[in-house]
Amino acid sequence: MRIRSAALSQRKVYARTSGLVGLLGATALGLSACAHHLPPVSSVAQPSVASTFMAATANPMASRAASDVLAKGGSAVDAAIAAQMVLAVVEPQASGLGGGSTILYWDRGAGSLSFFDGLASAPMRMPRDFMHDQNGVRIPEAKLQRSGRVVGVPGTLRTLALLHDRYGKLPWADLFQPAIAAARDGFPLAGYLHLVLTERPELAHEPQFAAYFDAEGQPLPKGTLLHNAALAGTLEQVARQGAEYFYTGDFAKKLSAAVASGPYPGTLTPADLKAYKVHERTPLCVTAFNRRICSSALPVAGGLSVLQQLAILDRLKIGQYAPGSVEAAHLLLEASRLAEADRRKYAADPDYTRVDTAALLDPSYLDGRAALVAKGQAADRVTAGTLKGTLALLPSSDPMTVPATTHLSIRDASGNALSFTTTINLNFGSDIVVDGVVLNNAITNFASHPFVNGYPAANIAAPGKRPITTMSPTIVFGQNGQPEVIVGAGGGARIIDSVVQTLVGYLAWGQNIRTAIEQPRIGAQNHAEELEQGTSAAGLASALSAMGHHPKIDVMNAAVQGITISPEGLKGWGDPHRDGVAVGQ
Repeated sequence: MRIRSAALSQRKVYARTSGLVGLLGATALGLSACAHHLPPVSSVAQPSVASTFMAATANPMASRAASDVLAKGGSAVDAAIAAQMVLAVVEPQASGLGGGSTILYWDRGAGSLSFFDGLASAPMRMPRDFMHDQNGVRIPEAKLQRSGRVVGVPGTLRTLALLHDRYGKLPWADLFQPAIAAARDGFPLAGYLHLVLTERPELAHEPQFAAYFDAEGQPLPKGTLLHNAALAGTLEQVARQGAEYFYTGDFAKKLSAAVASGPYPGTLTPADLKAYKVHERTPLCVTAFNRRICSSALPVAGGLSVLQQLAILDRLKIGQYAPGSVEAAHLLLEASRLAEADRRKYAADPDYTRVDTAALLDPSYLDGRAALVAKGQAADRVTAGTLKGTLALLPSSDPMTVPATTHLSIRDASGNALSFTTTINLNFGSDIVVDGVVLNNAITNFASHPFVNGYPAANIAAPGKRPITTMSPTIVFGQNGQPEVIVGAGGGARIIDSVVQTLVGYLAWGQNIRTAIEQPRIGAQNHAEELEQGTSAAGLASALSAMGHHPKIDVMNAAVQGITISPEGLKGWGDPHRDGVAVGQ
């Protein structure tokens, strides 16, 4: 494998938590896959299967769009573009044209793995301390989160355009047609979007979101047919004129003007949009569970944490303990705590702060971290490991918000693989909408306390800088040097633990991808040790407390989309925590 820096039925299958069902039927009937109504995990439940290609996304319409593109001979990149555009329509709270993306791409022909950093970046005139106004008064967090001040320069469209230039097979404009049709002709209100709307009732009073609510201010019923003519128009323009329609000319001026409005205006300018560049970085990799596992490079910090945890858990031989056991839960929590400490202290944009990721993934360093885990006893306190140099003096970063995010896993007929995590950050981002495009609030991923005891955090905001993120697109390579697992998740800091737990299920416990994804969630990347509410994991609380843990039972709705590849074919699953569907042929 070269990492570049820069026999099953041919029928189409549609998978949901209840088994194989009609694709649009599941959505139109309003079947909810939200965290409050999870199906029981079954060790014998089978994932979706295919032999030629597969796509797994968080929404049935997006998965169908990707599958249709693949069936026409499109590449994994073509399928990703079609799916992302549909997600912008049907899942507008999580991703879209106004956000940022991270893509891990395996080029089968070249035998190379590339990582593309398309995160939203800070405008060039943004102040380092974005938490205070011009008079030095700290802005209320709830108001700041939903303001132009925290809008970063979107990177998704330019990232997809770059990949299409390199790896696309079908015409750019053709890939937008499913999304345009959905926005213009209507799409059913999905279960997870309905859940988000119930959690943000204040949006009923905002004109840009009023179409999701009835006259009494209640979210419309699941399955209601919705339309988004404004977004359809924008998508038509981008399809015809290319990504530069978004980054230049009148549309760039519209974006800048919208961000500059309101009581806490932002500094995004047309010049910022025109100057945005996608960064191609060297993926991070480790060897664990007898596989080569690769993920995102900084500032996409989720990759570092996923790899550290998997390497530590391999050293701790988690496979000897039963899934769902208190012993396994203890190891998952301790590994998560250790990785979280390193992530919060050291992760930063490498173009601004040199971070020695090689040291953080060095086998001897990981040996030392694993040795800190005691059998049956939680550590009283977990701190970051010690690195050489001044970086060790810097305080930990504490980003303000928990991003929403979504993930796509795709494998095409040629063997190319794509793990693609994309976001507008918090649900509905900044709440600013321009011609149907919801804008991100990515700046909130910078350190909310930029200076501690006189020292700047590594993740301090700066003009042009990219904030760290927990997105974790990951590809596991088998003994033949080809992708064996394509996986990732959406859901804030819980992304990391969800990806780790899924891979532990598959690699250490031999679970199929569906069972691995549907495990009750356990993790400690979200400022607390967490056990998933309403699952068997919550029943471990007393035993874990006796070990010295401090578990919190909570809703954990990160959504994993995964595909496995073997000589028997492709298997995939879309996470029931949302509206996930895997589609293949």
